Amino acid sequence: MPQDAFTLRLVARELDAALKGGRVNKIIQPSRDEADLVIYTGKRTVRLVLNTNASDCGAYFDETEAESPLVAPNFCMLLRKHLSGAEIVGVQLVGFERIVRFRFSGSTDFSTSEKDLYLEVMGKYSNLVLTEGGTILGALKTTSLGEAVRRVIFPGLPYTLPDPQDKADPSDPSALSAVCEKAEGDLARFLFTHVAGVAACTAQDIADSYAGGDLAKHVSDYLFSDMVCPCVVEAGGVPIDFRARAVKGARVFPTLSAAQTYFYGARRAKKKFEGEARKLSSAVAAAVKKHEKRLAQILEKQKECEGCELLRVKGELITANLYALEKGMRGCELENWYGGGTLKIALDPMLTPSQNAQSYFKRYRKQKCTLETVAPQETETRAELEYLKSVLTAISSASDEQDLASCEEELTAAGLLKAPPEKGRMKRVRAEIPFRSYEYGGFRIFAGRNNLQNDRLVRSASPDDVWLHAQRYHSCHVVIKTEGKTPPADVLQFAANVCAKYSDSKGDRVPVDYCLVKFVRKPPKAKAGFVTYSEYATVAAFPDMV
Repeated sequence: MPQDAFTLRLVARELDAALKGGRVNKIIQPSRDEADLVIYTGKRTVRLVLNTNASDCGAYFDETEAESPLVAPNFCMLLRKHLSGAEIVGVQLVGFERIVRFRFSGSTDFSTSEKDLYLEVMGKYSNLVLTEGGTILGALKTTSLGEAVRRVIFPGLPYTLPDPQDKADPSDPSALSAVCEKAEGDLARFLFTHVAGVAACTAQDIADSYAGGDLAKHVSDYLFSDMVCPCVVEAGGVPIDFRARAVKGARVFPTLSAAQTYFYGARRAKKKFEGEARKLSSAVAAAVKKHEKRLAQILEKQKECEGCELLRVKGELITANLYALEKGMRGCELENWYGGGTLKIALDPMLTPSQNAQSYFKRYRKQKCTLETVAPQETETRAELEYLKSVLTAISSASDEQDLASCEEELTAAGLLKAPPEKGRMKRVRAEIPFRSYEYGGFRIFAGRNNLQNDRLVRSASPDDVWLHAQRYHSCHVVIKTEGKTPPADVLQFAANVCAKYSDSKGDRVPVDYCLVKFVRKPPKAKAGFVTYSEYATVAAFPDMV
């Protein structure tokens, strides 16, 4: 993002035109690095985001509503105290620095005062500072008086600009001319390293548009021109940058504010989506770890008990040879009638031969009981692990918020997530999340978003509809609504491709089984999404073709 002085000057100009004369209705601080001003401009109400986060720093409008914390942070309370109801006098860039000044005028019954809110857009050093008459009232990020810093930000001290960089100020014609006379090598790199307030991409655009002649004049004309053609650069439909000047293949917007609103909105939505996906994946991963630990304990018990039949044999051999044994013996070697040869058997010298036999029988019964107990536990644990892996598949293949919402609904129903608290007296009725739906070749095709939807999809299908599922992989269930017709091969192939796309297969060719819904059965007490099927055929599917 080229949040350099060149771009911020154009942003400030747009904000000045849009906000001048507007009044601050509400102030919230949704996160540690952000303050939002809800402003009535006289025509409409807008939400201005002032962000100091290193990755999202800037001033832009946001059309979505931000959630206000229950307890307002100190800086938010300070802004409310001084700026609530204040009128915006103007917005301007400070010199050619990456600092935007918002000027406010407020009045009470006894006095009128003017205050300035400075937004310093400087990556990880970005900050918001509120001043009155050049004196700092407060800041989003303050420094201690005892810190060894060149620039102290603390209430009561004068507000000073950051130390200037060792670069030429483009607003100073003589300084710009002097540095441009020394231009050599890669022009874009030279401008970036020697001209203040210019990002690398802006320097590259200046160099690309330079056709010879007075370089200083060209740089000045470019930087201080009011010509703007805002756009957002996308890759694979995902916004990766916004620019003040047109870029080939980019999406063009009417204003720089609109471009930023779209860009930052998409970034926030992506961050929120990824955060929700991580939360759900973490909950499932924790459950997987728990069940894997339990399975390891079960297998360890089975390994300890795998020789229980030998204990029975030893007990029977001792019983058959009681006449030849006597108390005090530490061991014996008896003919093994079950496996041939002889078998060495340890004896407790403190016990009689009969008691030794009973000791072996007791250990045998205990270990056999253990094996009988852990066998269904192993089956249950393995089934639970398979179910959890299918949930992970649904989360990893989620492509929108509805997919994640359906996964969250399933995890809440399974007890892996706590249900969100209901607000108010009346419980909200959550709308049922629809299946993924497609139209192809005149047929309607539906796919489940999670295991609960997979079960619901099968229950709602007609017996003669076609059901599909990836073979040997976790995948969504897909149903082709036939309505009495036989789906042609291309429809079947498309549905299989959908099934393969939402599976945990990593290959580009996935075997998908299909059969009529009437041949699909859900065993009693089976986990959500688990079914058995018969009378099926298989088709090779290609997930990249959807």
